[in-house]
Formats: sequence, C-alpha cells, structure tokens
Amino acid sequence: MGIIVQKFGGTSVGSVEKIHHVANRVILEKEKGNDVIVVVSAMGKTTDELVRLAGEMTSRPEKREMDMLLTTGEQMSTSLLAMALQNRGYKSTSLTGWQAGIRTEPVFSNARITEVKTNRVESLLGEGRVIVVAGFQGMDENGEITTLGRGGSDTTAVALAAALNAERCDIYTDVDGVYSTDPRYVKGARKLNGISYDEMLELANLGAGVLHPRAVEFAKNYGIKLTVRSSMEEIEGTLIEEDAPMEEHLVVRGVAFDKGIVRMTVVGLENELTGFPAVFSILAENHIDVDIIIQSKLDTGKVNLSFSIKESSLEETLQILARNKEEIGYEEIEHETNLSKVSIVGSGMVSNPGVAAQMFRVLAEQNIQVKMVSTSEIKVSVVVDSHEMINAANAIHESFGLNKNTVEA
Repeated sequence: MGIIVQKFGGTSVGSVEKIHHVANRVILEKEKGNDVIVVVSAMGKTTDELVRLAGEMTSRPEKREMDMLLTTGEQMSTSLLAMALQNRGYKSTSLTGWQAGIRTEPVFSNARITEVKTNRVESLLGEGRVIVVAGFQGMDENGEITTLGRGGSDTTAVALAAALNAERCDIYTDVDGVYSTDPRYVKGARKLNGISYDEMLELANLGAGVLHPRAVEFAKNYGIKLTVRSSMEEIEGTLIEEDAPMEEHLVVRGVAFDKGIVRMTVVGLENELTGFPAVFSILAENHIDVDIIIQSKLDTGKVNLSFSIKESSLEETLQILARNKEEIGYEEIEHETNLSKVSIVGSGMVSNPGVAAQMFRVLAEQNIQVKMVSTSEIKVSVVVDSHEMINAANAIHESFGLNKNTVEA
C-alpha cells in the first residue's frame, strides 16, 4: 500500500472525546495497510486563547515571540493524539514541524515552506509508526521557529504529501466538503463533488476558509490527490484535481466573500513611472499582500493610486508608507475601512461572455455600490461596504443558479 496524509483541524481535535474519534479514523486507515502521517491543528480555540494571553502582556508583541507562543498549541494536540493511538496498541510518535523536517523562509507569522527534509519521518514510518505532526510551523535557516499563517496546517499536510510522494492527502474538517459558498450565511449553498485546482485556489484566496491557498498551490504543483471531507461522518467529500468535470449549465462554480478589507489610496503621486514601482516594492519587501489595484489621473498631472489590503495589515502599511514618503513622492495617504470583497469563480467564465455584466446587474438591483473591481479569466471580485456583503453573496449565488434546489449536486 502507500502513504496517506491526513489533516485534522482545530474543531476535529477540540476535546479529549474528539481526539479519540480522530484516533479511530487514523486506525481505520492504518488497518488498510497504509503508512499514515497525521497533521493536526491546535485544539478548538487554543490559538485564540494564546493570542488573548499575549494581548494581556503587551499591545504590540514581537512576531518572533508570537510564533514561539502559538506553536505550543499544535504541540499539545500532537502529543495527545499520539498517546491515544499508543493506548490502542499502535506505535506512534509525535513531532513538531521542525522535527518533521519542515524548513521555511526567515519570516515570522506568515512564512513559506522552502524544503521538507524527510529522513526522520521516513525512518519512523519504516518502524511501522503512525507519525503525528504539528501543523502550521517550521524552522528557518537560522534555527528560529516560524509559523505559516492561520490555516497553515493544510499547507503542512500537502507539503509532506508532496515530499513523500503520498497516495493522497485527506483534509478532515467540520464540514463534509467544499460548498458553492459558505452555507452558514447563504441560503441553498450546496456541496460540490469536484472542483479544479485553479478554481479552488481562487476561492481559497478570495475568502473561502475551507482550505489554505498555499495548500492548494502545493497540491497543484505536485499533482497531489486532495480531498476535503467530514471528520465526523463517513461520507464522500469533495475531490480537488486538475480537471474537475463541469456541471451542466454552470458557468460559475462558487461565490466567496471576505470581510476586513481596506482600500488604501496614495494621493498625488508626482511620478507614476517611479512611484508605482516604489510603492509595491516597498510593500513586498515588508511582506504586505496587495490585492486590487486602481489608478486615476488627476487634472494636475499627478496620479492617485488605490489598492486593497487586509485590515490586519493596516497599521503596518501606514507606517511603512509614512517612512518612505520621500522616496515614493506622494502628498498624503487615505484609507477606507469596513469593506468586504465578494467574488464569483468558475472555469466556465473563460468561454462565456457577460458574466461580469450579470454580476453588476444583480448588485445594482440590490442597490449595492461597487467600490473596486478585479477580474481574471476565471473570477470577478468586487469590493462593497461590509454591511452589504451577505446580501450581495446571497443575490449573486441565486442569480447564477447555484442553489441546491436549482441544480442537482
């Protein structure tokens, strides 16, 4: 048989009872004759509690110390699951991310994996052990503990699957697959039997929280068979692969939405030829992710440059731009908060003109103002006021015929 990588999220290991349930799922796979590697997140709300504790120490904790603190949550889950397996008579070893060979770039709080050294994991698998690995974490070239960002346990799992040439990687969550949109907020959301890597990557980048974007990148780059399935029920999940079959009449596959968006505007750039590269180079050097970009020419000959960022990066972005005002050459910085992004995704959009027009028409009918727009071959994103986000998502989802009572899943 082969190597199977399983990943269980925080809600799946949120209590002792749930950890025993996860152990049962692991044993079922082991009994089929497979080698099993399990990647786990921190139990339940442990990460949130650790963040709260840090906040009681200081309002601005250093990123290095936050990484040192937050990685303890996953370590607790790994050791408890290994104990549960050992208690059932199965040899098991828990490993931190760095013990499992996860090497990252030297960036705290949002590092990317650069290499996976598999020697130790392969040796333990050779002994017939179930390996339980702490997700979300690694070590850089300087020996510093780093984290991969929220949701980074998905990336740990797929990276291990790629490095070990695993048969497949199963992502177990508290939902039973990937849905056309978030069923907690949108009526008629339905589970998808399959979806392409590209579509899933767009949805993940645009706010669909079921999978981390970097995990999908790894799966696509290395051709890893990836499934999202329920940790509580034995039912079929959603298969993510290169060419998922199109469902009849469906041009749009899913609707994603994401709150906490900020529109930044660099007002009065004196020279767009030098100002544009300066803005984005400086932000990139400081690991600030920029999304939608819009420019507008002023009567004075100067240019306003607007772009969107996550609200969590607002304070840092303002400080960076202020420090580099002379190099960039601008008059002032403006920003607008309480915004959200709503997006449609579907590979069928490539050959079907009029999708964007339909989306804008639906928003106009709901009297929802569009503040920014971004498009690609398979997605259209708009930025709207946050209080309109759910209304917009529901209207768009229904307009494109994604409701479960409209099309059979």
